Amino acid sequence: MAIEVSIPTPLRGLTGNQDTVSAGGADIGALIDDLEKNYPGIKARLVDEAGNLRRFVNIYVNGEDVRFLQDKATKLSADDEVSIVPAIAGG
Repeated sequence: MAIEVSIPTPLRGLTGNQDTVSAGGADIGALIDDLEKNYPGIKARLVDEAGNLRRFVNIYVNGEDVRFLQDKATKLSADDEVSIVPAIAGG
């Protein structure tokens, strides 16, 4: 099952400057592992050493933040839209 993943500008250097890539996985954790297989180095930018999503990275499935769903265990289906969005801070 291929899912389209929107890649933010800061991570596009890892995806050959592609703004959208295809990846597979039954849930967000598996999707991140598949992204890492195809785009080495991207996983370290998304999760910390303990395997948790980094605080400054938001991942959305169909517009919903996975932190308010089941985090990395959020289930995926072929028609889902996944977006990786860096958190923006400012004042």
